[in-house]
Amino acid sequence: MALNIEDYALVSDCRSAALVGRTGSIDWLCLPRFDSASLFGALLGNEEHGRWLLTPTDVDATCTRSYISDSFMLKTVWTTATGQVEVIDFMPYGDRRADLVRLVRGLRGTVEMHQDLRIRFGYASTVPWVRQLRGETAHGLIAIAGPDAIVVRGPLLHASDHRHVSEFSVDEGESVDLQMTWYPSHRDTPGPIDIEGAFARTADWWEGWALSCRHEGPYHAEVVRSMLVLRALTHEKTGGIVAAATTSLPESFGGTRNWDYRYVWLRDASLTLEVLLSHGYDSEASGWRGWLLRAVAGDPNDVQIMYGLAGERYLPEHELSSLPGYRDSAPVRVGNAAVNQFQLDVIGEVMVALHAARTAGVTESAFSWPLQRALMTFLELNWHRADQGIWEMRGPAREFTHSRVMVWAAFDRAVRAITEHGMEGPLVRWTALRDQLKRDIEERGFSRARNSYTQFFGSEQVDASLLVLPQVGFCAADDPRMLGTVAAIESDLLRDGLVLRYRDQSTVDGLTPGENPFLACSFWLVEQYAASGRQTDATELMDRLVGFVNDVGLLSEQYDVTNGHQAGNTPQALSHLALVRAADAIVGGTESPCR
Repeated sequence: MALNIEDYALVSDCRSAALVGRTGSIDWLCLPRFDSASLFGALLGNEEHGRWLLTPTDVDATCTRSYISDSFMLKTVWTTATGQVEVIDFMPYGDRRADLVRLVRGLRGTVEMHQDLRIRFGYASTVPWVRQLRGETAHGLIAIAGPDAIVVRGPLLHASDHRHVSEFSVDEGESVDLQMTWYPSHRDTPGPIDIEGAFARTADWWEGWALSCRHEGPYHAEVVRSMLVLRALTHEKTGGIVAAATTSLPESFGGTRNWDYRYVWLRDASLTLEVLLSHGYDSEASGWRGWLLRAVAGDPNDVQIMYGLAGERYLPEHELSSLPGYRDSAPVRVGNAAVNQFQLDVIGEVMVALHAARTAGVTESAFSWPLQRALMTFLELNWHRADQGIWEMRGPAREFTHSRVMVWAAFDRAVRAITEHGMEGPLVRWTALRDQLKRDIEERGFSRARNSYTQFFGSEQVDASLLVLPQVGFCAADDPRMLGTVAAIESDLLRDGLVLRYRDQSTVDGLTPGENPFLACSFWLVEQYAASGRQTDATELMDRLVGFVNDVGLLSEQYDVTNGHQAGNTPQALSHLALVRAADAIVGGTESPCR
């Protein structure tokens, strides 16, 4: 059975990622990209769905683990009755290959290690043909199935019922290297890598990137790790950032709210751009802006809320029969049907982010402003349409207040591009539409009975997305209407002090009720508290939230307060983005740091 979600650590080469459990088992790995089919899928089933276990044979062995400095190179120290070893798992950065390395180093005495390799290509749908590697002095295996092949080098592995096992001893001062390389099966088998050189190069790159992070304050370590998570989830070549490294980890254990997050949401990409700009990563922000512009290029009517890593548009959702799901939380989904949804807010997110880039000094390219004007023309014709909202509701389309506010923000940034940066555009028309939207939201998206903004026009319910209103400048954090909204959210959406996205019992999302508090929304409440002068409340909630990070600093999407476990896909970019913003807000006191 898969471990608790918080028991997994991430290793990444900025093209893909592996999840390594406390047991020493790699239970999730998709190569060569984040969104490729898995070859280790035990996370969504059991060991028969693919894994690579490397652990002491001593069943009473204990371990501690940490990342090597500011990197995604994982060090696990195992202590047994006979000695101590460390296992370092990493994916080399900078090679045009897909490699995974496991180094075993003897620290004290002698430790016997056990290896259990079960390769299952195609989301555990295919058991490969495996043969011994020929023509080398080192031991190795080659596994092939269809388009996929891997070569594994290390201690001699023996076949045993569709798996390969070995046992070997490591003495003090001794090192044993294991490496695995994925390659297209029609190509020649790649040779071994220079492990020592790859180790040094990868460690230097991660630490150098982390050193560029500008942040001071009580949550410095959490902010740096969160920025590293965002980088680890960013594809090195395309610039696309996946929402998480996994698919179908449940929002509610045993439930059906299981989604594929290995794609790029415009919303997350836009928020990432702002966070990069505010923490000193100007060149990365420029690259991000390039990805955004390429992704939305074309007819504005065809803009999607999400794309593949390189901007792919065809991401159909289907269910897999080859994987039973995390602790039987079915179905397991690949692709995401939300790609076809109409969500008005994403263009607002894009315009807000591009305005932040412009204000930070990122020069407009030959087509960046014309493309933004085209997006605004689309909004002029469609701003009044009902949509599915930020939470990708699978129920009826509605006039969601957050969506309308983000349309307001789009027109606001377009107007400011003209008045503050000298861009060309229909200033009078866009100003009139911005003001019209403001009036419409204040009249139809606000409940006088509750003294609160509402989830959608005509509703009396609230939604955590309303916490974004001050972040984009629609109103002040201490505006009486916003304070009333916060009070309503505290009344309706807090579960053990953490924030739910909305009341799912209302069936507004078209799904069976049942999900846990959403970590990003809880960090939004921290930001709201800090910006409205409730500094003590902000710090207390922030301290609790950062207490939910696992032993290596990672957060998933949600948190199960009843059982004390992380829930949802992991590590979640939006959770870490919101953590950074909340930490900045506490440092800044009353000023929203990014917007």
